Amino acid sequence: MSKPKRIAILTGGGDCPGINAVIRAVAKTAIMKYGMEVTGYRDGFWGLIHDKHRCLDVEDVSGILTLGGTILGTSNRANPFRHPQKGPQGLSFQDVSDQVMENYGKQKLDALVVIGGDGSLSIAQGLCQKGMNVVGVPKTIDNDLCETDVTFGYATAVFNATEAIDKIHSTAQSHHRVMLVETMGRYAGWIALAAGVASGGDVILIPEMPYDLEVISQKVCERSRKGKRFSIVVVAEGAKPRGGEMVVDRVIEESTDPWRLGGISRNLAVDIEKETGQECRVTVLGHLQRGGTPVPSDRILATRFGCAAADLVAEGRFGLMVALKNDRVVPVELDKAVAKQKLVPPDHPLILANKAIGVCFGDE
Repeated sequence: MSKPKRIAILTGGGDCPGINAVIRAVAKTAIMKYGMEVTGYRDGFWGLIHDKHRCLDVEDVSGILTLGGTILGTSNRANPFRHPQKGPQGLSFQDVSDQVMENYGKQKLDALVVIGGDGSLSIAQGLCQKGMNVVGVPKTIDNDLCETDVTFGYATAVFNATEAIDKIHSTAQSHHRVMLVETMGRYAGWIALAAGVASGGDVILIPEMPYDLEVISQKVCERSRKGKRFSIVVVAEGAKPRGGEMVVDRVIEESTDPWRLGGISRNLAVDIEKETGQECRVTVLGHLQRGGTPVPSDRILATRFGCAAADLVAEGRFGLMVALKNDRVVPVELDKAVAKQKLVPPDHPLILANKAIGVCFGDE
């Protein structure tokens, strides 16, 4: 193809620390290094469906490196292949991907950079198959995308969760309580694992390792017998009992991922109180984990990803996602990146090391 002249940026799915750093890096590299025009779609794929966009120049993306959220807005309810429509008969879904392709052509775009997690990048892969020139950037606090060692936003989420659990330690110790802290992460336990380890959690429960209530209760009682009259239990929102199911807080049918997990820590608190007789309290960290200023490592990674994405566009290489492998930013096949979720293996070094020092993972 001829040299790309006009590109667009889109941020889909949940917000995430570091998105603005990526937007900044893509736009500045495209404009200053390659002389391209850059536009940004508003509110994720919703903007692409409805042709709502804004011009991005160097001034627009200056000073946004440290900002949380996304200056373009985002949405997780605008899948062009399953676009929700509310009518007299209720909610229905339509494939409006042809409309998206038409809008893409109308703007005379040479490429689209999609900043998103597995849902948004799966949509991007579908558009790529329809002929759109797409480059993906892995964005998710969940760290569950394959083909990359880490996603940007994850480090900030772990930092925020760790800081919160650190503060809970003091009140747990003062009141001699079992404190349960519920983290995000959907079906993967990366945030709970890292934050639990970093904050000295006594029990860490993740979706990949179904827990046994008796094992947890024994750990809590053992600490009490040894004079440690409090316990910190870090619970991933997708954690589940052995032979049981994840707790679904609600279902949002029009979302790209309808299930909203949440509530496992409250259920578990009731069970632990019954088993041990010790008072339990629950803190659900929720969106605090993905808000605020990105930590330095996320700003750096996001900048590297954004520059690399712009380079791929300039080289005419599409259907790819930028990824971090062995501290090198490399292109990987987009279809492989979204083929499956990256889950925590039970023999992960962090798990083995912390089992060796007495941390309970509820499995044995």
